[in-house]
Amino acid sequence: MRIGIDVGGTNTDAALLGHDDRVLAATKSPTTPDITSGVTAAIQALAPPVESITAVMIGTTHFLNALVEGDRLTPVAAVRLGLPATAALPPMADWPARQRAALGGHGYLCHGGREFDGRPLSPLDPDELRRTAADIHARGLTSVAVSSVFSPVAEVDEWRAAEILRRELGEGVHFSLSHDLGRVGLLARENATIINASLRDLATVIVESFGKALAEMSITAPFFLSQNDGTLMDVDFARAYPVATFASGPTNSMRGAALLSGLGDCAVVDVGGTTADIGVLTGGFPRETAGESEAAGIRTNFRIPDVLSLGIGGGSLVSRDGETGPRSVGYRLTEEALVFGGTRLTATDLAVAAGRADIGDGSHVAHLGREFTRRALDRVAERIADGVDRMRTSAAALPVVAVGGGSVLVPQVLPGFADVRRPGHFDVANAVGAAIAQVGGEVDRVFRVPEGHRDTVLAGAREEAVGRALDAGARPGSVRVVDIEEVPLAYLPGGATRIRVKAVGDLDLGRLDEVTVSGAGREATVPGVGRKATAAGVGAASRA
Repeated sequence: MRIGIDVGGTNTDAALLGHDDRVLAATKSPTTPDITSGVTAAIQALAPPVESITAVMIGTTHFLNALVEGDRLTPVAAVRLGLPATAALPPMADWPARQRAALGGHGYLCHGGREFDGRPLSPLDPDELRRTAADIHARGLTSVAVSSVFSPVAEVDEWRAAEILRRELGEGVHFSLSHDLGRVGLLARENATIINASLRDLATVIVESFGKALAEMSITAPFFLSQNDGTLMDVDFARAYPVATFASGPTNSMRGAALLSGLGDCAVVDVGGTTADIGVLTGGFPRETAGESEAAGIRTNFRIPDVLSLGIGGGSLVSRDGETGPRSVGYRLTEEALVFGGTRLTATDLAVAAGRADIGDGSHVAHLGREFTRRALDRVAERIADGVDRMRTSAAALPVVAVGGGSVLVPQVLPGFADVRRPGHFDVANAVGAAIAQVGGEVDRVFRVPEGHRDTVLAGAREEAVGRALDAGARPGSVRVVDIEEVPLAYLPGGATRIRVKAVGDLDLGRLDEVTVSGAGREATVPGVGRKATAAGVGAASRA
């Protein structure tokens, strides 16, 4: 049996799944400030047979929330290797003021970096790096983000720079290296690295809270965190790369929707308390953004699902003219909604008045006019249908799966979409999605593709991605390639092409002590630890 847990800003959802992926129990409970007690309460409500639990998978939005709020972030030294180029735009130049201030705005420009084919852009300057280390030490900074031009092609400069800085700064300083986190584009990759560095201390607190909750429930099974792409990462990787969890909430909801509905290709509408998140599943996995994405107004280029968020949720306020959202009562729904004895008209009140939901006391909304209620809910349906239409990429029929506690707002038929489904356990689809998360392997770099050799190069990339999934702990025979992306770089010579291949497979719990799991099958390093993250070490460390 597996337990899936999704820790959101308002609720902590949990689901207990059997070996055949059937949902055996599910629950919702309020998220608590200390995290531990909320997770403990959710597991207690499931009443699982502890000795039969083989793994616990957890998704969380805590790291994204911290960045959005500009709170609980660690000040960061952002070291870029790229001089004499790149000086026009220093690190964090386009960041929102709140987030830049929270991190201190400590940027350093140094020599180094590579051309697209690995040739040096300029040599590293050890003395320059030692002077940088002295300033970092003087400012009391303990988290360092190192980025270098074209480091996904040649990572050696980042490694050498980190080693020099580490020798000067000593123990107790965390390092995040950009080649482990993002794609080729420098600024977006650098931003992702800086964000990751700012979350390292919080990651330790969050992971320890999860471990403590499981220990209190006497659960000794290994636990994992789900990533943005619906695959798993172990605890050591989560501590080193918390930024990889940013979009795990929408991803888990969509993956759960796929399992609960039995559809691998469909649109998913996940309606929570404040927003309706719309995404598209392809082959059972969320379609990802093709280029850059934003987190709290900061450009990044790490993998994230392509999601359209509308200000429509169960807690959204309804105006006098019947328009819903974007303002919401959020977690105060049970205090302020009419059906709970409150004084504010919310979308949940509309659903109860229309007979779509049995929540709270329906007599408190009996005074709402039938025509007003119908018109307001029709407007909600129109906006959601318009959102689905914006996300589709063809005119072919597209089933729509509605999940989330607020999905009672989605009618059985949407304008332009006749096939709308709301599967069983729709309100905990996010926890179900976390429980079925898989392990993956990915290749994403620039290849030389000589004329007439495209198939050979692609086959090599596919084989490498599958191998990484197996190394990450996937069960042999379950691995499949789910995404291939080719981007010819016409402005570069030599047939340069960026090729990205993603392979996923089921987690083989029986191999945890022999495989080299880290995150998404990338051979990611754990800077500061000085070794590769391995399943053996991770598995032992993650047991509660």
